[in-house]
Amino acid sequence: MSLMRQVWLLVLGVVLLALAGSVAVSTFSTRQLLQTQLQIKNSDNASALALALSQQHGDAELMELLISAQFDTGYYQSVVWRKADGKLAFERRTSAQSGKAPAWFVSLLPIAVQPGVAQVSNGWNAIGSVEVLSHSAYAHDELWRSLTRMALLLGALALLASAAAYLALHRIRRPLDNAVAQARAVVEGSFQIIEEPHVPELKGLTQAMNAMVLRVKSMFEAQADQLQVLRVQAHCDPLTGMSSRKHFLAELESALTRDEGPLQAGLVLVRLRDLAGLNQRLGRPAVDQILQAMAKAVMAYPERVRGCLAGRLNGADFALWLPAPDVAAETAQALADALHASLPAFGGGIQVALGAVDLPRESAVGVWFGEADAALARAENQPGFVVESINASAPQQRAQGERAWREQISDAIKDRRGKLLQYPVLDREGRVLHLECPLQLQLEEAGEFEPATRWLPLAVRSRLTADVDLLAVSLALEAIAQDGQQRCVNIAPTSLLDGNFVARLRDQVFHAPQAARKLGLELAESAATNHFDLLFEMGRQLRPLGVKLGLEHAGAGLAQVDRLYQAGLDYVKLDVSVVTGVSGDAARAAFVRGMLVMLRSLALKVYAEGLRDAMDVQALWDCELDGVTGPWATARLKA
Repeated sequence: MSLMRQVWLLVLGVVLLALAGSVAVSTFSTRQLLQTQLQIKNSDNASALALALSQQHGDAELMELLISAQFDTGYYQSVVWRKADGKLAFERRTSAQSGKAPAWFVSLLPIAVQPGVAQVSNGWNAIGSVEVLSHSAYAHDELWRSLTRMALLLGALALLASAAAYLALHRIRRPLDNAVAQARAVVEGSFQIIEEPHVPELKGLTQAMNAMVLRVKSMFEAQADQLQVLRVQAHCDPLTGMSSRKHFLAELESALTRDEGPLQAGLVLVRLRDLAGLNQRLGRPAVDQILQAMAKAVMAYPERVRGCLAGRLNGADFALWLPAPDVAAETAQALADALHASLPAFGGGIQVALGAVDLPRESAVGVWFGEADAALARAENQPGFVVESINASAPQQRAQGERAWREQISDAIKDRRGKLLQYPVLDREGRVLHLECPLQLQLEEAGEFEPATRWLPLAVRSRLTADVDLLAVSLALEAIAQDGQQRCVNIAPTSLLDGNFVARLRDQVFHAPQAARKLGLELAESAATNHFDLLFEMGRQLRPLGVKLGLEHAGAGLAQVDRLYQAGLDYVKLDVSVVTGVSGDAARAAFVRGMLVMLRSLALKVYAEGLRDAMDVQALWDCELDGVTGPWATARLKA
């Protein structure tokens, strides 16, 4: 029983007890008063009757008539005339009358009075006595009416007092409930400030809670700032602030293996030629300024275009990866023109070579750099600011238009020609936490099921990602209903832009309540950074149904989400570019630990994705990660 209910019952009990006491005292007082009045009535009537009888000079018949007349008009129970020797001379009696008062009330509160007695005389001679006893039923009726009127009045007062107590307690309970909700929000990683009540004691409690929440929020923000420092130390080149070679390669490999993105992309390598000679002629500080200017020019593209990657590969080389087809050569030429306009201001003899290549995104990292290095080598053979490009993009297997692609994808969705793959997420003991389930579609009847890297970019262009994601969720719910295993499916961030997507998804999940409790939905980190309000609304509608919500491919961008604590997430999966090489790099390990501290403060589970190296896995277990996925986890489960 809640404290408020106990207090309300206590107040109600005290009020009822006080009212019951008041009724009891009043009833007994009224009873005593009526009893006294009956006694006085008996005595007075006996005296009056005795005086009247004494005036009859001993005439028995007249005296009997007078007694009968008195009895018939006086509401008496008995009138008795006794002679001087105590013998009965005459009497009139009637049985006890029943009034309106209940029998139990009469027996509970009896009114017992003595008969009034007076002497009857004839002159100076005593001729007997008369006894008068009135009926008590009338007194009980009056007592009953008085009690009922008082009980009704006091009952109404009790109801008013109870209502007033309830309203007062409700007024007190509201700030207490707000404080409880605020504390629970802190546990869930949300920082809410509540309005201060007017009750002094509760006002002090609310002020203390608000101060605590602000303190926790400031600690979280400090952790985010510290995490940013650790990210720079672990992932960035100290001179230019760009991604280091190791981190750029990890980011590139992660981008190449993701489902989203175009089928073709471009890579641009930029090299400041004759770095050693420039150091001798211009001095190291001047060359550092040149390198910083080059980094600024290269970083302009990732700042404007989402998905671009940029990094410093070594002292004189920079790399820019472009997630778009047939733009590498054009971008490299624009970058060369910008550098040619700005770098000569630092001194003479500055030359830059640029190599650009366009390739299918499915190409290996080694192929990307091999082709780009070949273009860069040809550019170095020419003086000045030179661009060489190679377009090795393979033609698409299907030479068809966007309408044909849309029809194929739409037909596959309509006919439910899809299947879910299953990749395990394991905890430290090797137990399966859930299964990652990417969707494959059979675009042609009786054809092969193709991975999302083949059709997802076209689905995004055709605005079919919402329908694709609903199909994936439907298949996952069916699989969960069959074996009860927890599963997670990917939701494209572009699906959130469909105004009806969340409502349709909620309706789909609502009709499978048991399976919904073991369903997880994963969105890329970009959903939190670019569509936070839509992500928040999605969690608000689906989490009450038991659906888990998580972010995948998470990295340094999480620290840039101002209201991450309000997103309503259940877990986060760290991107492969964040966790790769953590076993041999203390700075990267410190960054991962910082990420864990920040995310754990929001009560989130933290997993790592794309792991291949057992040493990296062990290093992450040492960081107390909750689970891992990737080729290592799949191989271990099969073993």
